[in-house]
Amino acid sequence: MRGYRRLFFLFLGLSLLWLRFPVTAPGPPEGEGDVLPQAPGQDREPARKDFHGKIGIYLTFYSLARPGFAEAILRELLEHELNAVVVNVKDMHGVVGYESRVPLARKISAAKPYIDPRELVDLFHRHGIYVIARQVLFYDPLLARELGRDSPWVFPSDPVAVRYNLEIAQELVELGFDEIQFDYVRFPDDAPIGKPYPERYEAVNAFLARARQELSITVSVDVFGRVLWPWNARKIDPTGQCLEDMARYVDLISPMVYPSHYVEKILKDDPYRTVVLALRHGMSRVEKPLRPFLQAFDMAIPSGMTLPEYIEAQIRAAQEVGADGYLFWNPRSDYTALWVALSGE
Repeated sequence: MRGYRRLFFLFLGLSLLWLRFPVTAPGPPEGEGDVLPQAPGQDREPARKDFHGKIGIYLTFYSLARPGFAEAILRELLEHELNAVVVNVKDMHGVVGYESRVPLARKISAAKPYIDPRELVDLFHRHGIYVIARQVLFYDPLLARELGRDSPWVFPSDPVAVRYNLEIAQELVELGFDEIQFDYVRFPDDAPIGKPYPERYEAVNAFLARARQELSITVSVDVFGRVLWPWNARKIDPTGQCLEDMARYVDLISPMVYPSHYVEKILKDDPYRTVVLALRHGMSRVEKPLRPFLQAFDMAIPSGMTLPEYIEAQIRAAQEVGADGYLFWNPRSDYTALWVALSGE
């Protein structure tokens, strides 16, 4: 009889635990569904698997740390029918913006609890938003100091830097991100364009090949807009980025086609033409999808053109050329002008 009583209380205890910690993830609290509605026609599961056709914005972990910012941005995304966000998880200061468990990140005091990645990813996923983790790689002042370097750069040829960044990337996979977007997958722009740099290209390609082998997630890379132009195939750029080579190891490429960054006035002053030319060059060289970063910040805007008009011109160019979605970049996560552009005001 005593044995039956033990079994009864054991069963009761397990039942209470199951009720306290349900297996399925809870939905939003009662009453919040009207504030952030599920986007019509969007299913959480496909949003995590399909990387095509994503249109979204870049967000820093500093901005996402502000109370209510993520929810406010989410409302704008849904209102303007965008379906992706790029969350900066490791920046060019070497800071990892969450409590990383990677030992080296803790040793060099890189891990800072600005955001809770699981909570953030879950918030966006509940509303059909595809979540990309942007990870800056080889511009890393904190790791450079640890390795005794005099510059803020660590190199793709350095096994410590490679292993460190792959451990962070693997952690991001486990945290539930849909895609990892590598930035600064390169050497510094510290030498003239025009001579061969075989060792640099080999190191960049070796890193991407290893990442492709180790990571079970969609992988994309940010590249300079100049990487799209035909001369890049000659491998005469000190950064070590070659479009054809990099395309072999990633699922898609995000060129930063900002018109303001060109020296030629004819390119700076015509955002539509500049984006069209750059993307056409790139699409003629590789079959991998191009999802460009478009300029959503106020820099070198032509006289007589507003920033919303400048953004509209870039969107029209990306759509007409057939880009596989596009992303907007504002370093302060301020998309006031973008919302105006998308509203057609």
